[in-house]
Amino acid sequence: MCGIFAYLNYHVPRTRREILEILLKGLLRLEYRGYDSAGVGIDGGNGKEWEANARSIQLIKQSGKVKALDDEITKQQDMDMDVEFDVHLGIAHTRWATHGAPSPVNSHPQRSDKSNEFIVIHNGIITNYKDLRKFLESKGYEFESETDTETIAKLVKYMYDNRESEDLSFATLVERVTQQLEGAFVLVFKSVHYPGEAVGTRRGGPLLIGVKSDHKLSTDHIPILYRSCTLLNAVIEHTNRVIFLEDDDVAAVTNGRLTIHRIKRTAGDHPARAIQTLQMELQQIMKGNYSSFMQKEIFEQPESVVNTMRGRVNFDDNTVILGGLKDHIKEIQRCRRLILIACGTSYHAGVATRQVLEELTELPVMVELASDFLDRNTPVFRDDVCFFISQSGETADSLMALHYCKERGALTVGVTNTVGSSISRETDCGVHINAGPEIGVASTKAYTSQFVALIMFALLMCDDRISMQPRRREIIQGLRVLPDLIKEVLSLDDEIQRLAAELYQQKSVLIMGRGYHYATCLEGALKIKEITYMHSEGILAGELKHGPLALVDKLMPVIMIIMRDHTYTKCQNALQQVVARAGRPIVICDKDDYETAKCSSRTIKVPHCVDCLQGVLSVIPLQLLSFHLAVLRGFDVSTARSLSWVLTVGLHNG
Repeated sequence: MCGIFAYLNYHVPRTRREILEILLKGLLRLEYRGYDSAGVGIDGGNGKEWEANARSIQLIKQSGKVKALDDEITKQQDMDMDVEFDVHLGIAHTRWATHGAPSPVNSHPQRSDKSNEFIVIHNGIITNYKDLRKFLESKGYEFESETDTETIAKLVKYMYDNRESEDLSFATLVERVTQQLEGAFVLVFKSVHYPGEAVGTRRGGPLLIGVKSDHKLSTDHIPILYRSCTLLNAVIEHTNRVIFLEDDDVAAVTNGRLTIHRIKRTAGDHPARAIQTLQMELQQIMKGNYSSFMQKEIFEQPESVVNTMRGRVNFDDNTVILGGLKDHIKEIQRCRRLILIACGTSYHAGVATRQVLEELTELPVMVELASDFLDRNTPVFRDDVCFFISQSGETADSLMALHYCKERGALTVGVTNTVGSSISRETDCGVHINAGPEIGVASTKAYTSQFVALIMFALLMCDDRISMQPRRREIIQGLRVLPDLIKEVLSLDDEIQRLAAELYQQKSVLIMGRGYHYATCLEGALKIKEITYMHSEGILAGELKHGPLALVDKLMPVIMIIMRDHTYTKCQNALQQVVARAGRPIVICDKDDYETAKCSSRTIKVPHCVDCLQGVLSVIPLQLLSFHLAVLRGFDVSTARSLSWVLTVGLHNG
């Protein structure tokens, strides 16, 4: 739940002030994820003899935002900001507290001892840290923090203190440490014993290395060396040349030279890691004229949906092409069932499209939460096709489920928004949703693009079935007008802001719907929970009489989604039940539905679309509502607490 940024300049002179500015700016690029503390680790000394100065490490850590860390750095009286370093490694970290309350001592970097011999920044959770800590305490190592990360710092010192030879490399040392760790982690190490060297490794989380050189590199591939025994927005400002590491890769920079090590070769290993060029401009990830990334991304949805369909849907001849699936589509058509596996918003995209997938593919479709899927040891067979839906492509539970399904021989399909992500690389085939960078912590445009991508897959699966052609044409022509209809919904922003002003002081809200719109209820409730911290619950309207109706009274806000589709009459019945209990429902309905408007004084009228696409339009008012509720409740939409994480490492080579 943290952000990592490291910067190494090799024979590229930089003052301490410049180094700290780069590190802090890198952290600020990651700050949208919501953090409670931050810290940096840099070389001490006067900078003239870099190797001697790197024999001391200075830590500066502070609770609160990155601005608080910047203020703390300014207070340092004994730091010469103008001293120049020819070689220097600085590591920086923003933390969301998991083990131990937010405080300077619990912030990262964590250190091995009071002399700062080894320091480490960590993203993830070490599940066996208590056992490791007990062992290290028995060896006399004293702990000062409550974090699981300090165990790593102490463990690397223990292994260094007990090394069998003086020429043990930093990379080998880190490899030995990671063999003792259980859980998911991304780590970057710095040490006084290995001046000017950086070592990073990952397991179950994303790590990329940005490479910038004043000279042409001799190769665009870094070979993997085997032994016998940030996201992205923080790096793009400096370079668009990056290397994506795989699980258990150990990347080391020594004397300006990058090497990647693995302990053993496994089936499917690539012999090298390619240096990739990211086609992303810095301005794409900046807020522009919007108050937050979330607001910007909600209003980008007309364009993001177009980009998802661009070059794939031909509206003139009603054809769909998904290049990432073309070599596997026949195999998918012969499969036994489709399993959609995801978490959070991506899971809701699967729920939203399950009905139309079943209709057009005529296959059973399971939609599974990745964490529960693993807990149940769900049966998976060789003739299953498993979809892994993830905006980042790095969702830990989804990645573990992917490995589980691959071991059982199922065909795996990735649906992601991030080129080079773990899911996009490890699945057999996939669809890139092309929504563009999503910086906001509460996913919005990725949801609607995932929705559309899965619809396109369903259309592709039945393109040769004569009986399906009228339905296919109806949906494809619905996709054609969808971007304009989204713009029409976005024009309701002022009306939704006024509604938010009525609701923001409430403690809870219920959101009800059925059929295609049950997923919209789940997603709308999740958005409200994520960024307003208000209790919200998405309810299947058909279950209203089986418990939830007991919550309805004149005080409980109830939002109902009622559209003119096959569930219309049943939803009208649910509406009458709410009204009969003195409820004052807020109804999201078709703009021409005058009958529903009679039953509620508060309606949000959206344009009508093809039934299976209507969920794209009905979710946008709830996205806007959650945004305005958060603002009115005084919360920072850009730093929602307790949510997802990104990390990056940068290398500048002279």
